[in-house]
Amino acid sequence: MEETPVTHDINDLAGRVCTLLDNRRLLLATAESCTGGGISHAITDIPGSSNSFECGFVTYSNAAKTEMLDVSAAMIAQFGAVSEEVAAAMAQGAVANSNADVAVSTTGIAGPAGAVPGKPVGTVCFGWSKGDVTHTERLVFAGDRQAVRRQTVAHALAGLLRFLE
Repeated sequence: MEETPVTHDINDLAGRVCTLLDNRRLLLATAESCTGGGISHAITDIPGSSNSFECGFVTYSNAAKTEMLDVSAAMIAQFGAVSEEVAAAMAQGAVANSNADVAVSTTGIAGPAGAVPGKPVGTVCFGWSKGDVTHTERLVFAGDRQAVRRQTVAHALAGLLRFLE
């Protein structure tokens, strides 16, 4: 398979994340919905990632978000699974339910279906959490399902670098 610029960016970003985590002696957990484990895959593609990667939660269903990450069903009902509030709770839940120091989360609508009013296909919410600090972001990506997911993984990793630096 030919390497695309986004794939190259993801590999570079994942390598930089692993180096930063390793240098700071931090463990990472991921809480992924729309990326289906893509962030975890990118991190574990890096040799030596076992020094800094704790675990990944793939919580595709709302029930899994509640059961595995302690995201309240009331929060999901109020804001929707694709919301900054839920992304924050997912990241916080990943840290709370693992030995990780830091977490990144994604929840979104990769398409081609699933759009709702105010949340078109390509809408993704991100969360980054460490200690008492959690940052969130909401973006809308263009492209097909695979393009949205690749852009989401790349942005999650780049955001993690910014969050930790």
